[in-house]
Amino acid sequence: MSNYHIKHLEEYYQVYRKSIREPENFWEEVAEEHFVWRKKWDNVLSWDFTKPEVKWFEGAKLNITENCIDRHLATRGDKTAILFEPNNPDEPSEHITYSQLHKRVNQFANVLKAHGIQKGDRVCIYVPMIPELAISLLACARIGAIHSVVFAGFSSTAVATRINDSDCKMVITADGSYRGAKSIDLKGIVDEALEECPGVKTVLVAKRTNSEVHMKEGRDLWLQPLLDAASTECKAEIMDAEDPLFILYTSGSTGKPKGMVHTTAGYMVYTAYTFKNAFQYRENDVYWCTADIGWITGHSYIVYGPLANGATSVMFEGVPSYPDFGRFWQIVDKHNVTQFYTAPTAIRALAKQGVELVEKYDLSSLKVLGSVGEPINEEAWHWYNDVVGKNKSPIIDSWWQTETGGIMITPIPYVTPTKPTYATLPFIGIQPALMDEAGNELKGNQIEGRLCIKFPWPSIARTIWGNHERYRETYFSTYENKYFTGDGALRDEVGYYRITGRVDDVIIVSGHNLGTAPIEDAINEHPAVAESAIVGFPHDIKGSALYGYVTLKDTGESRNHDNLRKEINQLISDRIGPIAKLDKIQFTNGLPKTRSGKIMRRILRKIASKDTSNLGDTSTLLNPEVVQDIMDEAL
Repeated sequence: MSNYHIKHLEEYYQVYRKSIREPENFWEEVAEEHFVWRKKWDNVLSWDFTKPEVKWFEGAKLNITENCIDRHLATRGDKTAILFEPNNPDEPSEHITYSQLHKRVNQFANVLKAHGIQKGDRVCIYVPMIPELAISLLACARIGAIHSVVFAGFSSTAVATRINDSDCKMVITADGSYRGAKSIDLKGIVDEALEECPGVKTVLVAKRTNSEVHMKEGRDLWLQPLLDAASTECKAEIMDAEDPLFILYTSGSTGKPKGMVHTTAGYMVYTAYTFKNAFQYRENDVYWCTADIGWITGHSYIVYGPLANGATSVMFEGVPSYPDFGRFWQIVDKHNVTQFYTAPTAIRALAKQGVELVEKYDLSSLKVLGSVGEPINEEAWHWYNDVVGKNKSPIIDSWWQTETGGIMITPIPYVTPTKPTYATLPFIGIQPALMDEAGNELKGNQIEGRLCIKFPWPSIARTIWGNHERYRETYFSTYENKYFTGDGALRDEVGYYRITGRVDDVIIVSGHNLGTAPIEDAINEHPAVAESAIVGFPHDIKGSALYGYVTLKDTGESRNHDNLRKEINQLISDRIGPIAKLDKIQFTNGLPKTRSGKIMRRILRKIASKDTSNLGDTSTLLNPEVVQDIMDEAL
């Protein structure tokens, strides 16, 4: 059946139409032909967005690890499943075959069982990007435990909040982690977190940095000796299609983080299907997603999606700047990477370094480039396309969310003609709608509105752990019978979508709705600018005015800042109109970012509004120190 691998545009439209007209039949065919089931479903889909309740493949029985590992053993046992590339380029890479992965996952699963973990228990995983991280997810899934990965860079407060919210019985961690030239004391962070977590009975500790750590008697155990003693056989727990697979926290714009719950069968089918098509994956490709498994991108497109397709997935421990800014390209060259998936933040940081570090390496193996995390601005898109892709590797500018589980709007490489800054067309089975503020759907093209999805897809998050009402309120209460993404988007004359940023990043200036993304795009076209972020602040006459935080490529720029401000506003005026000009422009050494590269505009809004009494927990930021700098320099 060709539905599983789309090869040209006409076929995309045919398959897309079928997936919209007969969604149940479409997804049933995909599920039936490409996965192993212990029992088939009784019903493909039942849903009601008013409750909201969604169930896919009801009554089916399966284990996701049998689909990600066991079924490949006969044909791909010796093929590399996970290719681990360590932080230090002098340390050897590690190739873990499907056979080895099978044994290691089973050993880990047996260790979990021996320490009282049963089906339905929650396990918090706070592990750096080493093989044990991927293996621990799969070990939990093997025995039906629900994994909750917390990015290994979050503060002890963030860890404790997440452990307590989902009542985890166990924490898996490491002595420490390497990030570039730094090492981080992970075990110390866990110890501090656990002072607030009475429910945790056991802590398993992997060795990575061999640093001195405190081991609490009766609670903390070194992982490796337990694995060495464990059996390499472990029968997979048979799960129901709708049993939870994992909880992953996403920060709410207000209040405590939301534990998004993803279930087993629909998530597996959708991540596998999107992986195969969005990256045009072929049998001997070497695929690399640079995200951390602590984010949904890593769950879906380092672990589950690639392994369900029997792919080779690169897992990188380090950072793009260590030992120098050529590291990504050195890895692509070393492993002949064919698909490369990263974030616009990384692309902009690399573009700032010039082309010499790219041209040192052979990137001819690359077939597909991907971008994820935020809309990619035009300048970064062109640099990525020209310098990295040499105009021959299409860029997939993919839009999706923690809540969606998989890619929702994206070009399909070699199928969809790309257009800079546009996520282009909805993925198979996805039914987007643009809404106005009164709740009417905007039909036709060349319009802008709020992005909703009208029909459930298999990997939609089913609830927020322990708070279904918050789930309903956040995603389904704004527009009747629709999932509201929280993003604005425009649809161009051919039906391509461009994400214009969070709706809460739409600023109303003198009655005009201004999305921040196009203004930032205009600013970033200035040759001296590396990056920018726009927020609104209260203004007596306009209601809100625009405040721009701008990072220059050369922070020691000797140019006259007043002239730069004029040039930036002229660019905005030329691109968008005088209405979008900035009242204030502050030059900064950096912008506060989450670990996944999102700019924390909430903090910038507070500083611009001179309301800095409560900035919330900034310790989870990638660069918490810049917040103080920005406050000190605020206009």
